[in-house]
Amino acid sequence: MQDMTYTRRETLVIGAGGIALLAVTPAMASAVEEAVAAFTGGAAVTDGGVEITAPEIAENGNVVPIEVSAPGAEEIMVLATGNPSPPVCSVSFGPGSASQRLSTRIRLARTQDVLAMARMSDGSFVQATRAVKVTIGGCGG
Repeated sequence: MQDMTYTRRETLVIGAGGIALLAVTPAMASAVEEAVAAFTGGAAVTDGGVEITAPEIAENGNVVPIEVSAPGAEEIMVLATGNPSPPVCSVSFGPGSASQRLSTRIRLARTQDVLAMARMSDGSFVQATRAVKVTIGGCGG
């Protein structure tokens, strides 16, 4: 077995890396909360009314296909909760829209939840989440 000894400098670098990771995680959560608050204006959000179709396992985080459907929605916002910049897109639907559905490919940095929120025509907000496991990261991972 190999002896694992670290210099003081190596120990400090490892410790600083751990502290930086702890500092970044709340910042990502804060970015998600800020995006949700900006979208909803602080209104209550209920589960349901939105359907997310995404692969359970994405082999490449650079091109993850998703589809979001929210019948009766005026606007749909999609967030990748574990990305360094969580907002993915926001799509508005006019009164002549045949359906309130979007389909796109998104980039996911790592395994995480995709959150879709919709502002309905009556002013209420609904949401759904979908966990996507990423085997090859899309944001430099």
